[in-house]
Amino acid sequence: MASSLVRPSHGRWIGGVCAGLARRFGMSANTMRLIFVISCLLPGPQILIYIALWIMVPAEKY
Repeated sequence: MASSLVRPSHGRWIGGVCAGLARRFGMSANTMRLIFVISCLLPGPQILIYIALWIMVPAEKY
């Protein structure tokens, strides 16, 4: 498991939040994206949480 949560500069689609979460928890980025899309079918603030993470999680630095 990685030590910190960052949005990667490569392999991201929109904001890199799902790719960063997948890297942090040691899973595939596509699996995390699928979990996010399925969770959007349920009621709740998923989109708002994604936007908040996009703003708050730092981008990966080289």
